[in-house]
Amino acid sequence: MDYRVYTPRAALLPYVKCYWSLDSGDTPFMPGVERVFPDGCIELIFHYGDRFRKYLNDAQTVLQPRSFIHGQIRSYIDLEPTGHTGIFSVRFQPAGLQAFVAMQAGELSGLTVEPDSIWGNDGDVLQDRILNASSHAQRVQITETFLLQRLRRNTYSTEALGYCIQQLHQSGGLISMDSLAEKANIGRRHLERRFVSGVGMSPKLLSRIIRFQNMLRLIGENRLNSLTALAYEGGYYDQAHFIRDFKEFTGLNPRAYFSENLAMARFLSSE
Repeated sequence: MDYRVYTPRAALLPYVKCYWSLDSGDTPFMPGVERVFPDGCIELIFHYGDRFRKYLNDAQTVLQPRSFIHGQIRSYIDLEPTGHTGIFSVRFQPAGLQAFVAMQAGELSGLTVEPDSIWGNDGDVLQDRILNASSHAQRVQITETFLLQRLRRNTYSTEALGYCIQQLHQSGGLISMDSLAEKANIGRRHLERRFVSGVGMSPKLLSRIIRFQNMLRLIGENRLNSLTALAYEGGYYDQAHFIRDFKEFTGLNPRAYFSENLAMARFLSSE
């Protein structure tokens, strides 16, 4: 798999975390289910290759649209390629999508919504241009032109939520909600409402996901070789608390994670 990450221009950095592409090239098609974990970010995904099959809770499957916004996920999702993989995606900052849409990000949580449902004909034009682009550099340029045009029409500011999210990341997801509200000079209940509408989840859930993603990073770096050490490094109360969160977000216990081939989870989670 050829996986690449592209940095947004400065004007879009408060809203867009990165662009990324994934291409199987001439690699033979290898069927198999890949599990993707929550990372606190909303994605705008374009399948210029063959589409993926998504597994639903009742074990049924649905073919993903050619392009779509996937709202926040609170647990893992299972995906299966159906042929040649060719993906270009926009990974928004946790509160970034709100600057480009007329609805609240919370309305999209857990949903797969096609661009024309959000942006009308402009969404159809964007899809057509991205799918028919000749290079990823061209896809980035098309995407940024579209986003900057939408941004100029929108007066929404992500500054307050951005500050709170920065605090969550700096603390590794360990800051208390009362301390976060105090730092932001905002009531806790109002903070909760702002997060649910602008991010698509509560600040407490986002802090748990940030802490979980830090654990994945530590595991990937092979820096710690025991569950107890991982739990301690991640600020969990105890090993049982760590395992409980891990199973909620992955459907696996940590030991099973070590033995699985979870390539897509690495590609489709935050840098």
